[in-house]
Amino acid sequence: MSHPTQQPEPEFAAFVGIDWADRQHFWACQMPGSRRIEQGELPQTPEAVEEWAMELHRRFGGAPVAVALEQSRGALIFLLGKYAHLILYPVHPTSLANYRKTFRPSGAKDDPSDASLVLDMLVHHRDRLRRMSPDTVETRTLQMLVEHRRKLVNDRTRFTNRLTSQLKLYFPQILEWFDAVDSPLVGDLLERWPTLQELQKAKPATLRRFFTQHNCRGQEKIDQRLEQIRRAVPATGDSALLTASRSVVCALVAMLRALRDAIVAHDEQIDPLARCHPDFAIFASLPGAGPVLVPRLIAALGTQRDRYRSAHEIQCYSGIAPVKESSGQQIWVHWRWACPKFVRQTFHEWAGHSIGFSQWARTYYDRQRALKKGHHAAVRALAFKWIRILFRCWQNRTPYDEAIYLNALRRRQSPLIAPPQPIVELQLKKRGGFWKITPADA
Repeated sequence: MSHPTQQPEPEFAAFVGIDWADRQHFWACQMPGSRRIEQGELPQTPEAVEEWAMELHRRFGGAPVAVALEQSRGALIFLLGKYAHLILYPVHPTSLANYRKTFRPSGAKDDPSDASLVLDMLVHHRDRLRRMSPDTVETRTLQMLVEHRRKLVNDRTRFTNRLTSQLKLYFPQILEWFDAVDSPLVGDLLERWPTLQELQKAKPATLRRFFTQHNCRGQEKIDQRLEQIRRAVPATGDSALLTASRSVVCALVAMLRALRDAIVAHDEQIDPLARCHPDFAIFASLPGAGPVLVPRLIAALGTQRDRYRSAHEIQCYSGIAPVKESSGQQIWVHWRWACPKFVRQTFHEWAGHSIGFSQWARTYYDRQRALKKGHHAAVRALAFKWIRILFRCWQNRTPYDEAIYLNALRRRQSPLIAPPQPIVELQLKKRGGFWKITPADA
């Protein structure tokens, strides 16, 4: 993934606006100081893009050409990103839609005119756009891997829910006997005995050996499961449901196994990349950031320190900072809708994990809940504070130290530092025929 960053602008030989589509793109080109606009079509093939980019290179002698398009991730952005003479400026779809309404309140829209609108934004409002500047190869690889891993985890959750729903129809005992329906143990069991009737036909010695091979070594626990299997009653006798459910459960189990293997393979690629990253020590020092969240936080910030001028820019970009709208005497505060959802999720999940590892984070979260805020609202507020701390550590290349931050809070007499609780000696006393733990001076 490429990141926009503020850089000195070169002298462009031409400006190009592209309205992209799945198979055919429309472009509009304008030279500096000229009002004449050239237009054309560009097929979505590597060969066509190569020919078009090389024609621009020959025509303008390799001079930089500014290209704006309504895309920050996708096939076209990657196709154009390999040409050094093309300087890319992404345009947010919402920005283009609102810009279109300025000139076409009727809502009229077509691809060639949209290409001209993108070009107009590039020529006249380029100071409002941010140039794409690729991060290091290692960082971009990490960014893509952690995002793909999260999608695999989401797929695993989706298929697990489907498996749970199906088991409730004909084999609900599995959900009572085992805690994790997506575990290798349950998957192997359902693959071998997908129905209760088949499971009950298995010999006790076979089942005992199966559980032992899957590290269920507590003899008492195995005996309990064998007894549960023996006494279980089928939930249904509908042969149509049993046949269909057996088929779909076997398919879901196979997909869950493939997803587990894929997640492990991604972890094996992500871990060495993260540990070799120059900022690994900074992110590994953060409370609650474990082996999954550390690479995601590295990917969220990248290595380009000049990309953000303040922590507030990260808070707004990630969607953690709320949006305030005001009109007359009315003020409306809502969360940010247009933002990179994966980055926002990363900061949100990290802030939630930090509650169990950071003293001041726990206190801040509890204070937010005391103000009648919901769990997620309180976690977002905590993430807002964490980003300011993370930004300072990231800019200064200094790992986070909880003791240093707590001392700073004490110097400012922050309410996040809970006063030390007095030590109370306890004793065991018998009252009313019951033994109770009470203070020693009671």
